[in-house]
Amino acid sequence: MNIIYHILPILFLVLTACGDSDNDLSLTGGNVTLECNPTSIEAEAVGDEYPLIVNCSSGEWTAFANDNCSSWVSTKIINPSTDNGQVLITVKANNTASVRNGSVIVKSGQTRVTVEIAQKAPMQLSVQEIFSNSSGETFTIAVTASGSWNAQPSDSWMTVDKADENTLTVRTLPNDAQKSRRGTICIKAGAEEATVSVYQESAEDRDIITPEGYRLVWHDEFDEGTTLSSEWTHEVQGPGWVNNELQTYVNGQADGKRVTELVDGKLNIHCFKGSDGKVYSGRVYAHLNTGWLYGYFESRIMLPKGKGTWPAFWMMPVNNDYGANPWPQCGEIDIMEEVGADANIVSSSIHCAAYNHPMNTQKTANRNIGTAESEYHVYACEWTEDYIRFFVDGEVLMTFNNEGTGREVWPFTYAFYPILNLAWGGDWGGYKGVDESALPVTMKVDYVRVFQKK
Repeated sequence: MNIIYHILPILFLVLTACGDSDNDLSLTGGNVTLECNPTSIEAEAVGDEYPLIVNCSSGEWTAFANDNCSSWVSTKIINPSTDNGQVLITVKANNTASVRNGSVIVKSGQTRVTVEIAQKAPMQLSVQEIFSNSSGETFTIAVTASGSWNAQPSDSWMTVDKADENTLTVRTLPNDAQKSRRGTICIKAGAEEATVSVYQESAEDRDIITPEGYRLVWHDEFDEGTTLSSEWTHEVQGPGWVNNELQTYVNGQADGKRVTELVDGKLNIHCFKGSDGKVYSGRVYAHLNTGWLYGYFESRIMLPKGKGTWPAFWMMPVNNDYGANPWPQCGEIDIMEEVGADANIVSSSIHCAAYNHPMNTQKTANRNIGTAESEYHVYACEWTEDYIRFFVDGEVLMTFNNEGTGREVWPFTYAFYPILNLAWGGDWGGYKGVDESALPVTMKVDYVRVFQKK
């Protein structure tokens, strides 16, 4: 008992000496003096490396990030066995929306110093992209930054005005050119930098009617040059490649003639019989490697005449691995198809694992519009997360709803690219035979336009 009475006061003194050490910046304990400079760090949101000078009388010390910040703070110790050493504190970029706090602990024996770290919140912008009409518009961007900031446009057709510390006003001047244009606005706050992309439509876009709630993201009016731009890709395949079709698809030209050409502001897709007896035609893809996920896809087309023709405006998935994700489970969106054997009857369809024509379960609708082969008509598809809806001249032809029952019914969750082609014969185009006396024939396309929601 006497021993216990002597030990208890000693333990009390030890615990008292160590209890407040984590909050002290310079401590002497067990003849050890430990000092750190700076005593706290205010880190930029972009992250950086911060040196910490350590003076330790014992010459033996270490440093480490506290558990509350070890995922974004790390330490590198330099000369830890000397009286004067250094810690390089690396703070990662702040990927949260607010200020975050942590600490680095420097320790020598029982003596500790805590260096607090406060990292600024990253700059926040209310928008990352601006889409302006060609007439010019005014936009407001809300800016949240931990310090002062400034903005600089990349081009003279944009002006910026810092209304206050939280508001940036952007104005676009009218675009009278026949080409759309792109620019950026760079916003800087200290070491931080953010970019807002600005897209402005061309003068010709002023005549384009945009569906309510959408914005124009891409279009081709086929009014420049004589051949398709690099945004299009020609298919090259022989007869029988798909659907037992008879034509040979080539990259632009065959037998001295073009299968695709731009004439009087229209894309002409020709189907003709060559001197070698083969039938040649064109099949082209817009933005083959990127496509679009959801949107309003529209084209104005006049279809060819003749038994055996099979023109189409449709869509397939981008970069699909048909070995791992074969048709029809990958999905197919047919905006418009027609076969010359059933003149002027246009149809829209979707194909997926549950609904497809080999099983005779495809979801489809058709309409006889009377003049599909003699006049231009507008064919469109609105594709959202919830439904795919088809239109002919602005009138709904069919709606296919997302039943929410999985990929067998709704594989339409990735980007698709638009396709224009003119097939000859095949399972459907030639189901009543073909009439080669009808050749050559031409599918005429006035424009293709893609809109996405604002």
